Amino acid sequence: MAYISKIKSILMAGCACAVLSACGADDVASPGDGVIVLPAPTPTPTPTPTPTPTPTSGPAASCPTGTANVGTITSPSAGELRNCQVSGTILGNLVLPNNDGTIYSLSGKVQVGTDAGADVNAPAANSQGILTIEPGVTIFGQSGADFLLVNRGSQLFVNGSATKPVVMTSRSNVVGTATDTSIGQWGGLVILGRAPISDCADSGATGGTNACQAPVEGTSGSVYGGANVNDNSGTIEYLQIRYPGFKVDTNNELNGITLAGVGAGTTFNHVQVYNSSDDGIEWFGGRVNGSHLVLMGNDDDSIDTDSGYKGFLQYVIATHRSGGGDHIIEADTSAQTPGVQDNFTPRQHTRISNFTFVSNRSATLVRLRGGTDYTLVNGVMYGQGTGQLCLRIDDATTIQTSGTDEAGAPRFESVYMGCAGGAFQAGTNVTAAQTQAIFEGGSNNISNGTSTLTGIFINGANESARPEFDAASLSSFFVTPDYIGAVKDANDTWWQGWTCGTPSQASCQDIPTPGA
Repeated sequence: MAYISKIKSILMAGCACAVLSACGADDVASPGDGVIVLPAPTPTPTPTPTPTPTPTSGPAASCPTGTANVGTITSPSAGELRNCQVSGTILGNLVLPNNDGTIYSLSGKVQVGTDAGADVNAPAANSQGILTIEPGVTIFGQSGADFLLVNRGSQLFVNGSATKPVVMTSRSNVVGTATDTSIGQWGGLVILGRAPISDCADSGATGGTNACQAPVEGTSGSVYGGANVNDNSGTIEYLQIRYPGFKVDTNNELNGITLAGVGAGTTFNHVQVYNSSDDGIEWFGGRVNGSHLVLMGNDDDSIDTDSGYKGFLQYVIATHRSGGGDHIIEADTSAQTPGVQDNFTPRQHTRISNFTFVSNRSATLVRLRGGTDYTLVNGVMYGQGTGQLCLRIDDATTIQTSGTDEAGAPRFESVYMGCAGGAFQAGTNVTAAQTQAIFEGGSNNISNGTSTLTGIFINGANESARPEFDAASLSSFFVTPDYIGAVKDANDTWWQGWTCGTPSQASCQDIPTPGA
């Protein structure tokens, strides 16, 4: 019955999106939800960037192949631009170049490829699409019905750079009406892969196998999951996602970025999500690793990991805006049979090194539940909200020390935290004292620290004085740091140039000038 209810909610989501897609801006005309068929893709593409054009004033005269010329749109920060619209399903190769005077828009649910199925060795024929986005490109959606979805077996190449990030944002942002409190103005980015997951739609399936698949939240007819640990959905580098997220129904939302069953062959780094109406990034299973993530102003959780996700994240900044936000981390792994201690396949294990979490909300910063395994090292956590606590653990399965695919209780090493309401919150079937004992069982942890951060997330004297943990002992993915937190000091500038709304960086209310 739970599965039937889940499918019903996904179908209702599709209806909701269909209704929304009929609501368009006067200056945006849709060519329809057809199929964009382009030259046949190569199995392992290596996109070659085109030369950066010399900026000129005024809108471009025409649009690139595979997009539709739907007129112009005027931005206070970038001027009048040619609006080149992408719609329907992309089959073959589509490249969105950073042309002078050109901006791109999404019309409805834009799919890269069609579902190739769970089995990487027997993909559906003629299903692959490859979308390449060049440095400096801006793409917008006008409502929650407009979003980009990459299907299993297809690939997305976001080729941003430190000085020319790719920006995916809302129409309101383009025309200058978005503010620092705006959220949920378009759908977001969804990537579906064939890596292992634990929450199978078929209750008889075994987690982590090709038979274990599930429908993704926020849209109908799209499925993720499989058994290919190293599945490759492409490369996402230097990307800003602004004002995304859309609540289709209760517990059925589009996040800023949804990574569902995405494999370790996928590259994911230097990514910012700003002011999502739901989670910043949510991982539904999969094995994709990530680094240099900036999550700001998101209305639900900044990081949401579940459905058997196993991965490594390093250098993560997460902050709340003054008027919104829930947990910085919410994590769980649902058992296929609720309440059965050992029935998690695979059991989630997320490991994060070098993070700085700052919140002024009342919700607990980090909440671990549902049998998740979690490792947090080299971190800084501050909760400045009235009564805010730092850490909550729920459920006996979360702190169990043996069982199927079991890594043990959550682990903390070199974590420096301080919250206005105290360090530890009692959870379901786990006392605050038990949580404290787990936290204090690690090395060099401080639960009542005092912040000396500058510029919101840059280490000060107290943070710099803390000893670091050898993160490389956990995985070769991790770089061994010589500091805790995400940003060592004022000379550590990895977040500069490609983010917006961060100290001394460009405002998120402005969009880049195309071609510049």
